[in-house]
Amino acid sequence: MSGHSKWSTIKRKKGAADAKRGKVFSRLAKEVTVAARSGGDPEANARLRTVLLACRAANMPSDNIDRAIKKGTGELPGVTYEEVRYEAYGPGGVALLIDVLTDNKNRTVAEIRHMVNRLGGNMAEAGAVTWNFEPRGTITVAKEGISEEDIFEKAVEAGGDDVDTEGDFYDIATAPNQLHVVAEALESMGITPSEIKLTMEPKTTLDVDGKTLTTLLRLLEELEDHDDVQDVFSNMNATDEAMAAAMGD
Repeated sequence: MSGHSKWSTIKRKKGAADAKRGKVFSRLAKEVTVAARSGGDPEANARLRTVLLACRAANMPSDNIDRAIKKGTGELPGVTYEEVRYEAYGPGGVALLIDVLTDNKNRTVAEIRHMVNRLGGNMAEAGAVTWNFEPRGTITVAKEGISEEDIFEKAVEAGGDDVDTEGDFYDIATAPNQLHVVAEALESMGITPSEIKLTMEPKTTLDVDGKTLTTLLRLLEELEDHDDVQDVFSNMNATDEAMAAAMGD
């Protein structure tokens, strides 16, 4: 299982996704606003169309979505966000990609650098870790009521590349430019995704355990709590036993 999938599984176990629903909506609103700069019609704007599917999967209120689109198209006043990807090494040398949307790049990078350094990591030069990641689409579906055989069959029919069956959810992998196509096809088959997003999957992973894993998980959580951080990807690999120990299970 990839670093992204591991971290997603940990967050689900901790209930972090439900506890921070407002933060999820805030992040999605930013993404909608940025995507809508290229046009407010999702039929003519693939990026916006994909983000709107993610909003629907998260049950984001339509009023929030409409406001975010209008801010992007200029119909409503709003903040101008800059998209930045920071690269870093976390505890144990784990590679990190940190995606942000910020209206103050100098402030954001200073705060992220402080977090990374304080928890045993360091910022990296552009390109230092990106080479080890590739973009993927990920569609998450709850396992309840759907067998592995059924989800594999439907995922393939919808155009998905693979299905990860670990944990309480299925994670369907897609080509980045096919994410919205596969998601819509699954919905037409009666499969309702709980999350739809573009991710960065590591080509090679790094084993992490013990105190290093505990510190790394703390760093990942603190980074994702930052208001400007949209997503964090890593190449960590941890055994179920190590994760259970780190989470105090």
